[in-house]
Amino acid sequence: MFRLLLALPLALPFAACSPAPPELPAFMAAEIETDARGRCFGYDTTPAVIETVREQIREPGEGPARYRSVMRQEILRERRVVKFETLCPPEFTPAFVETLQRALVTRGFHPGPVTGQLDAVTLDAVQAFQRGSGGPDSPVLSLASAQRLGIRALTPDQLDIMNQG
Repeated sequence: MFRLLLALPLALPFAACSPAPPELPAFMAAEIETDARGRCFGYDTTPAVIETVREQIREPGEGPARYRSVMRQEILRERRVVKFETLCPPEFTPAFVETLQRALVTRGFHPGPVTGQLDAVTLDAVQAFQRGSGGPDSPVLSLASAQRLGIRALTPDQLDIMNQG
């Protein structure tokens, strides 16, 4: 028993050294779902595009022409929810986030500094990169964007396609 009591105070400081799971911003964790196969998916809601049209319609009748304005709205594109594959939350370690930030700094999307924290600046940079490269308009990093940035390996199928060309 004496050994256990002596070892306990020595072990307690090292308990704090074990890596804690990374904390994602609450909204980001809420937007990531895991399927039965263990793959993670994020969602991006694209708003509807609505155009307001104003027309001048001539009033019937004799005499000078009289017009009235009529306004109506037309939906040019319906609202859409886009589902995309993303990295699962345990992969967002400080080391991975540092790599992500360096990749975004190199491409001019992140102003720096590289902190390893998934902060608002990093999430804005991810969203800007994805929007500019045809990905989802979301701060949740898509798997395709991670591969485009070179920070996530391509699948064997993707490598086969690349090697054929």
